[in-house]
Formats: sequence, C-alpha cells, structure tokens
Amino acid sequence: MRDAEVRIHEGRIASISDATRADPAGSRSTVETIDGRDLYLAPGLIDSHVHLGSIPGMTDEQEAAHPDIARAARDQIPRSYLLYGFTTLIDLVSAPEAMKRWKSHAIVPDTFFCGGAALMDGYPMNYLPKPQRYQAAPYMLIESGTPAPAGIDPALHTPDAVVARMKADGAICVKTFYERGFGGVQDLPLPKLDTIRALVRAAHTAGLPVLLHANTSEAQTFGLSAGVDILAHGLWRWDEASSTTAVTPAITKILDNVLSGHVGWQPTIQVLVGLQDLANDSYLADPQLARVLPTGLIEWYRSAEGQWFRNEVLESLPAAKGEDPQAAVARFESTFATLIDRVEHATGYLASHDARLLFGTDTPSAPTYANPPGLNAWFEMQRLVAAGVTPAQIFRAATLSNAQAMKLDRDVGTVQVGKRANLLLLRQDPTQTIQAYAAIAKIILGGRVLNPADLVANRTH
Repeated sequence: MRDAEVRIHEGRIASISDATRADPAGSRSTVETIDGRDLYLAPGLIDSHVHLGSIPGMTDEQEAAHPDIARAARDQIPRSYLLYGFTTLIDLVSAPEAMKRWKSHAIVPDTFFCGGAALMDGYPMNYLPKPQRYQAAPYMLIESGTPAPAGIDPALHTPDAVVARMKADGAICVKTFYERGFGGVQDLPLPKLDTIRALVRAAHTAGLPVLLHANTSEAQTFGLSAGVDILAHGLWRWDEASSTTAVTPAITKILDNVLSGHVGWQPTIQVLVGLQDLANDSYLADPQLARVLPTGLIEWYRSAEGQWFRNEVLESLPAAKGEDPQAAVARFESTFATLIDRVEHATGYLASHDARLLFGTDTPSAPTYANPPGLNAWFEMQRLVAAGVTPAQIFRAATLSNAQAMKLDRDVGTVQVGKRANLLLLRQDPTQTIQAYAAIAKIILGGRVLNPADLVANRTH
C-alpha cells in the first residue's frame, strides 16, 4: 500500500488509512509523528531458532569470573537482535526461570520458548555430567522399559506428561532431537519412532507445533515419518559415502517429502559457518562485531581464556603422523566447506520449489564467539541469497511464515489493524534486497520507537 498512514495506540496498530486523505491537523498534535515518506513500513522480523540462556563463547564459570564483562554482554545482546530488525525471538530450549532472566533487561524483543524434550542421556543432555543433566532437563523423555535415574518418577517423563508440563509452563512449542553425535561422539541413544509420534500427538492435542533437531538424511527421514511440523536445521550430513555436494536422488526424495508434507524447514547455514570461522585468525578483527558486542567481551574473546572453545575444537582435529597442524586445519575448513555446499544446494532446491522456509539462525549453535547475536542473522541472510533464496522468500520466512508456524500470526507477522506494533521502517524494499536490513531507519517494538544508533554496542553517549 502506497502513501499509508498507520496509527498506533497502546502498543497495537489502531488504523491504516490513505495518508493523502488524512486530516493533517487536529489530533496529530497530541501524538508522536514519524515521517515515513520514501521509506518502507514492514513487520518486525522473527528468528524462530535462538538460544538465549548463555553468552556466546562463555561458560557459566567464566561468566561468574568476569561479572562486569558478562553484565555488559547480557545487557547488549537483546539490543543487538533489535538492531538487525528482530522484534520477536523463539528460544527453542528454555524454561520459565531462564525466560524471566532474559526478559529482565530494559529493552528486549518479544520472546517465547519451546520446551526441550530430549531423550534421557541423548543429545544435548550428554554434554552435562550425571546427575546434573537430569535436573537441568525438566522435559526429558524416559522411554518405557528404561530405568529412571534415582529420585525421578518416569511417569512424569512420558510424552503426554512432558507436553502437559511444557504447556503449563508457558511454552508455545516442543523441540525434540534425533542426533547420534558428532566429532568424537557418534553413539548417543536415539528416540524410538513410536515415542516421537506420541510426542507429536500430545503436542498437537495441546495446540503446540513440534520441531525436530535433524541435520542428517537419517534424521530428516525419521522426522518426516514421525509427523513433526518443522525440521530445525538444513540437511548437510548425507549418508552417501561420496563427497558429492549436488543434490542426489536420495536427498531429492527427502526434500520432495518435505515439500509434499508442507513441513517447515530452517536452513540454519550459519551453524556451520560459525564453526568454520573458528579457524579464521582474523575473525575477531571484523569491525561489524563492534556493533553488536561490547569491546570488553571482544577483548576477552582474544585472550587465552576466551579462545578455549576454538582451541578445544582445533586441537581435537585428527592429524596423520607427522602432519603439519596447519594441514589439519585446512582439512577442517575443507570439510565444513563441503557441508555448507551441501546445505546450500538442498536449500536452493527447496527454494526453487517454493518450500515452507522458516528463518532461524540457531544463535549460538555452540559455545562459539562466531555466532554474534543479531549480526549472525544478517550473515544467515547472505548465505540464503547465495543458496538461491530470493529476498522476497527471506522476507516471508522471517515474518508471516514464522508467525504462522509458531501460531503467533494473530499478533505479529504482518502490518495489520489489531496486531502488535512490532514494525520496521526501511530505506529499501525488503522483498527486493536484503540490504534493506543493513541500515534500518527505525525499529518499533510494541509501539515504542527505537533509533538504531541507540542500540549499537559501545555507544559514546
């Protein structure tokens, strides 16, 4: 709609009318007026795959040891998402206490959460030691016939019981997992098909969509058979022995089933890039980081302590006897280049067939500093364009499609009377270029007008 006048009252869109016919006097003197001539008004963006409980690249122990750095980082992270236009976030593995902490900051995007229904001792529970992992996973699944840990009632960890608890806690979705492991771990327990089918039935009865962590051909085939609503990763780990990156007949069959089932698909290409970038010695010199991360945190990342995850990853690389360590790093980068090429080809295939793409970044996908909040989404957009996704498809994936998939479309996803006033004023048309998000003119969060300059990290005022 051209030449529109949009009125906002009490955080919602009150009216949309033809500005050329509006009365220029009278009531306008009592309201804040934003001149949007030559600009584009769009709904705020939605990242439907984030993790907000930790500071990227920092363990809980490190955060406790550096409270000033951590405090500045936690204050900035919500602003960094807003800086790149993300007014709504979905944390895919969280719980009420973590959400309460996240929402305690002065400026925070509208944030919702999924409950993480991990199989007992499976991914991602395996990263925590026993018995701590059982206390940290309130929604874990214990399958029939599996002995429960001491002090835990298995009746509270059936699919029906887990979904009921999530719903009571305020979750809007269910996240579950199919992951054998990676790196040095390849034998994690996997859920049975009947278990996840029961989880899907319980979730749908409760009105909750189900997302499955699945980045392999085996996992996505499993998810399609289980009837999940969203595959929460692109397809980059193929079971074929060859090193091909072009879409094969076997992969095409999976992708065609995604299309025919109208299953939501989050490419999350930056997951791979954020790991590959650990081998990039100049990564932390990127001036874009200073827009979204406090200087103190960037400096800490450069320290020996801050390099812990990078060192852990690179030192774990298998090396042939007598091999130059740099050769192992080169193989590491080459391996990820192959995986990135695969997911880009798979994403391009789906985009060319108008799949139900959903914008999500998995920020941070691991304790890596190379998944910076907000900026990581901008990088993901660039990767999607490289894969063949059009700006219009990205715009829809990050607005209405995400809102519909998460059942939030009554409130967000479009510029429409009655919806929450989460809006962006852009200098370029976002359906034509992703550069529209590179320099946003105004962000409006629930009717509150935010200037991008006030959201940048390391502000001088």
